[in-house]
Amino acid sequence: MKIVIVKYNAGNVCSVDYALKRLGAEAIITADKEKILSADKVIFPGVGEAKTTMEYLRKTGLDGVIKSLRQPVLGICLGMQLMCRYSEEGEVDCLRIFDVDVKRFSPLVHTDKVPHMGWNTINRMNGHLFDGFKEKEYVYFVHSYYVPICDFTASETDYIQSFSSALNKDNFYATQFHPEKSGKVGEQILANFLKI
Repeated sequence: MKIVIVKYNAGNVCSVDYALKRLGAEAIITADKEKILSADKVIFPGVGEAKTTMEYLRKTGLDGVIKSLRQPVLGICLGMQLMCRYSEEGEVDCLRIFDVDVKRFSPLVHTDKVPHMGWNTINRMNGHLFDGFKEKEYVYFVHSYYVPICDFTASETDYIQSFSSALNKDNFYATQFHPEKSGKVGEQILANFLKI
């Protein structure tokens, strides 16, 4: 199986690569369009800022490549947000794979900290990413922006409000949390993705 991790200017590619190695899977880290298009599985990680990252994806043509993929694709954190329609972070149009906008957390009380950082539960899970899971599992988050509950929500998390902690539409899967930093639960989610 050929696994590609998309290399671009906002990736946490090394930690994802290490997590796959722990599962016994070897990945290619590349921005080469032909290698991405010919992969069996594509992982689109991300840590960074939406506007500058979208500008980079458009400049390199990776935006069109990612949207055209027909094999299973997994977006992680910023990768998930960039797969949405629009982000309030930099007020930028994104890839429009998921027809939903990314919003900034607005604290309701002084104890609400932004970014949402640390361990939290995912609930109301559905879809193949979560095969074998119970109703609540703990995973690791670091984000200031969120995707509201929508038609594509594959799991929910409560922080300030309920939001989508995972999305799914056709061959596109995405997690707001970092499976590569989420211990055994995250390893199982990555393993489930590799089986799709």
